[in-house]
Amino acid sequence: MRPGVCRVVLVAVVLLAAPSVVAAQEVSYFLGLLGGVATLSGDPSSVVTADGFAVSHYKPENGAAVDVFVGAHLREYVSVQANYIRNANELLSFSGIGGGSGGRFFEQIHGSSQQPVIGDVLVYFRARASRVRPYLSAGLGVVRLATTGRGVSVDGGLAAPPANSTSSEATLRVAVGVDVVVVGRLRVRYSFTESIRANPISRHLAPPGSRGLMNFQNLIGVAIGL
Repeated sequence: MRPGVCRVVLVAVVLLAAPSVVAAQEVSYFLGLLGGVATLSGDPSSVVTADGFAVSHYKPENGAAVDVFVGAHLREYVSVQANYIRNANELLSFSGIGGGSGGRFFEQIHGSSQQPVIGDVLVYFRARASRVRPYLSAGLGVVRLATTGRGVSVDGGLAAPPANSTSSEATLRVAVGVDVVVVGRLRVRYSFTESIRANPISRHLAPPGSRGLMNFQNLIGVAIGL
């Protein structure tokens, strides 16, 4: 999902949730664990002048992700949940400058980890008693990104960015998913999520990138009613 789609999903969740809070319903609670694959977005950038050019980019690899959550079913079709999420991805960053006097570049390998804490609102499309319950969700939170340099190659004296860095910033997360009853209060949950935040990786490159950092996750696991 692109950023525009994220905003559409967020608005849809709010509009769908609004009429559902009218009728009171017994509150019930749940917790769960999801695991899967996280994919980060890249961000190439270039500047061309009469004297030469400068390019930069970073290339992320897929990594493992886990989501631990606890929540409450507030109404027939509306739930809230709190999440602690963690994913780790390898990154290869590159910056290069070329011109009449030759070229300079650096290439650096990083390990990265993201740890968001997010509160979501979930809107279901079928009643609680249904065996299969698809949903949309949207939420806000804070995510901490840490990177650790694992190797660097420099030519021509171009300075590489700091090997290790950390940042904490706000994030928006949207998701589509489905809960499927297995037996009793045990459900299997599948979720595809996208999180958007400011991009501290691009910020350290020269020239810096302009796109936000998007984190896509395909997750599957279980949710248990309490």
